[in-house]
Amino acid sequence: MQSRSPASRTGRPRSATADAAILAATREALVELGWSKLTLGDVATRAGVAKTTLYRRWAGKNELVVDAVAELFDELRLPDRGSLAADIEGVVLQFAAILAQPEAKSGLMAVVAESTRDDALRERIRASIVDRQKRLVVEGRDRAQCRGELPQETDPAGSARTIDLIFDLVAGAVVHRTLVSAEPADEEWVHGFTRVLLLGLAGAAAESAEG
Repeated sequence: MQSRSPASRTGRPRSATADAAILAATREALVELGWSKLTLGDVATRAGVAKTTLYRRWAGKNELVVDAVAELFDELRLPDRGSLAADIEGVVLQFAAILAQPEAKSGLMAVVAESTRDDALRERIRASIVDRQKRLVVEGRDRAQCRGELPQETDPAGSARTIDLIFDLVAGAVVHRTLVSAEPADEEWVHGFTRVLLLGLAGAAAESAEG
């Protein structure tokens, strides 16, 4: 697993097994205890490591919890189903399934709530979760462009704005559906959402071509 600690340190090499145990224990503690009662000491006990082991890897609870949640979203993959619509439906269903997990739900809601009072935590969420998962949008757009489903974008700034917009639309809709409205993002909903999203993308592409 890739290290996401704030800074590299000299000394004994990090153990991937220990890291995995710590992050899993953090998610388990979030579900059972909630953000306010979770402590690094409790996580260390659950993971079977010394408390100092956690502090060598993470500066505090905020960083640890963000990395524990980010690991879940790193499991997302964009399937190649032969069309942009089918690819979007595949990854959105994966995303919704992850958000349905108690550890993802508790962890994401906790760090987002805390980040309203902590700018550094907000930046870490952006870097560790949001920016990393934009890879899926880039991959899906590039694949769709190769198929001829989307036009090529020659303006780097415009391309970056498109990626941000698509990510915000998808992530915002699925998070709101599953965590705020507490409704299922089932195949019927995902199909309807994808249709609306693609209509918007088609309109944006036509507008760009006219401009």
